[in-house]
Amino acid sequence: MKGIIISFSLLAGIALQAQDLTGYSPEGAKAQVQLEAQFRENIDNTRFKTHLKTLTENPHIAGTPANEKVKDYMVKSMSEAGLDVKTYPYDVYMSSGPGKSLVEVITPEAIVLDQQENALINDPFSSHPELLKGWNAYSGSGDVTAEVVYANYGTKADFEKLEELGVSVKDKIVIARYGGNFRGYKAKFAEAYGAAGLIIYTDPKDSGFTRGLVFPEGVYYNDSGIQRGSLLTADWTGDPLTPYEPALPRDHKDSPERLDPTEAGLHTIPVTPISYGAADNIFKHMTGDAVPHNWQGGLPYTYRLQGGSDLKVRLKVEQPKEFTEVYNVVGTLKGKTHPDEWIILGCHYDAWAFGATDPNSGTAMLLSLSETLGEMAKNGMRPERSILIAHWDAEEHGVIGSSEWVEQFKDELKAKAVAYINLDGAVSGKNFGAAASPSLKTVLAQATQNVDYPYTDETVYEHWSKDKESPSIGNLGGGSDHIAFYMHAGVPSLSGGASGPTLYHTNYDDFFFYENFVDPEFQMGPTVEAVMGTLSLRLANATLLPYDVVKYATDLDAHFNHAEEQVRSFYADFAGFKASTAAISSLEATANLVAKAFSEQLESQTISKKEAKALNAKLLALEKSFLYPEGMPYGDWYKSLYASSDPFSGYASWILPGIQYQIELQNRDKLAQWDDIYAKAIRDLDQKLVDILVEL
Repeated sequence: MKGIIISFSLLAGIALQAQDLTGYSPEGAKAQVQLEAQFRENIDNTRFKTHLKTLTENPHIAGTPANEKVKDYMVKSMSEAGLDVKTYPYDVYMSSGPGKSLVEVITPEAIVLDQQENALINDPFSSHPELLKGWNAYSGSGDVTAEVVYANYGTKADFEKLEELGVSVKDKIVIARYGGNFRGYKAKFAEAYGAAGLIIYTDPKDSGFTRGLVFPEGVYYNDSGIQRGSLLTADWTGDPLTPYEPALPRDHKDSPERLDPTEAGLHTIPVTPISYGAADNIFKHMTGDAVPHNWQGGLPYTYRLQGGSDLKVRLKVEQPKEFTEVYNVVGTLKGKTHPDEWIILGCHYDAWAFGATDPNSGTAMLLSLSETLGEMAKNGMRPERSILIAHWDAEEHGVIGSSEWVEQFKDELKAKAVAYINLDGAVSGKNFGAAASPSLKTVLAQATQNVDYPYTDETVYEHWSKDKESPSIGNLGGGSDHIAFYMHAGVPSLSGGASGPTLYHTNYDDFFFYENFVDPEFQMGPTVEAVMGTLSLRLANATLLPYDVVKYATDLDAHFNHAEEQVRSFYADFAGFKASTAAISSLEATANLVAKAFSEQLESQTISKKEAKALNAKLLALEKSFLYPEGMPYGDWYKSLYASSDPFSGYASWILPGIQYQIELQNRDKLAQWDDIYAKAIRDLDQKLVDILVEL
């Protein structure tokens, strides 16, 4: 069988690679590096392409029969690989289609605007009969005819700028370009300022002819490309009617009581996306004041703030919402020694159309990974801890499937989850990158040192680092399935993979685009599988969980220094977050002692299995120090004091979110209160590490 016997070239490098494996004894490290090398040898480089092609045969929006067909394919693939596969159904309040919509210029000329991408001769997928027009899930319904106001990216600052300039959007249709924030906040701010409707488009300055060749000649939006996407902006993540509770099927004995839709804060104004080709028919008739310089887009004329009274646009959206059954699919490779300690890898599988890069490059990679790990288990190389491979539904509608699963299993996750690894669109290019909680940054970087990058003579680590000593690992923000794991349940998380050109959320994100522009050689799928499989096995087999405990202190120190700089921009006499700074200093000293003690104990191989189990239980509890029961002031579903989605943009990462919220509001009054809250959490983490030292 392929790869069962390690090649001599691989054996030659094992001694060098094993020399500093966090969480392993020297003897354990040698065995682990050999196992990981064998895993990488066993990867079938053809499987990624095969899976991707099958997954993206048809458009498959959440809640449609086509998406159920994808679900069935994943169940079959993982079951045949030897995983124990379960499906988890939920009844979610959402739309599985655009309903009816219309955008037309009424005066000075009558023209109905296109709302769907052109079919292209070069791209056979673009004429698929099941492709739908552009739409925004969770739009309000309505039929309005009004004047137009341009609001740049539709950010909070943009609407404030309009107000400062004396431009009212009340009872107007706002047109705003994609970028700058989550599209749902564009709708939220437009509605808050009294707009009658919202049209969103992708400007050529951001992705279009001003950037380079457009699809199908190049990778940028052509003049008919439309970005779809959800608008959901509840004060929690997941199903809008079941905050904090899983949206179990309504006939389930434990199905929760649901909110009335009027209580969920859903948008009431009509919203729809269009292309820049369609938007041109609006912009060219605008006659108002010229925009501020940085609001200018890429269409060939000066942009205006107001359309003027002669320009009237009609926007009509009828988008029914109803209870829709969606399904998560989770395959488990049961650990042979610690089955109740879980390493979870996940990617959603629902898409706005074909979803070749977003998300199904990640889905295809995970299916191949299931096969490789399953084959190893069949040959007696089962991991010590359980590895769960999850495929989430309805992510595109508001990160729903994963959030419902976390809510359903929150208590188990707090006790059992070692890490959550998010792989949304994880093979959408050739540029490796990642963001992670502090404890996982080192083990991720180490895993990439053992994987060759296919297009150079470097390792993934070296290619990722470029000219720096080590790669830059970011901080987790919003927008994908790690949110509930990390920000609600306190599970150490990371999101990573290879990125590149994208026709994000358009009908053109198909297999033709992938094989012509993303990775024509299909080498990155196996490469990302090699990285994530190596990482998973390293987490699964370590004697002591390979968390970087010192990184908590060093990262916190940097984050608090940055927060103090921000505060002093509006509060020059601010004395600093003294309580938190003192707590970090103590934490750093303790963490260094723990790291040293771990290293010595592993080196001497004196830790018994019973002692290791007790220590790992304590390590699993570390991240929970940042869970604040009262939650964040902008939404108490968000429990983590360490990181959160930016509540004003939706995508960005907010580090120290309780403090960051006060900074955004320029509120001096509660800084001392939040300093105390953070200091208490850091002291709690410090005490947990002290308890580990006592155990050692």
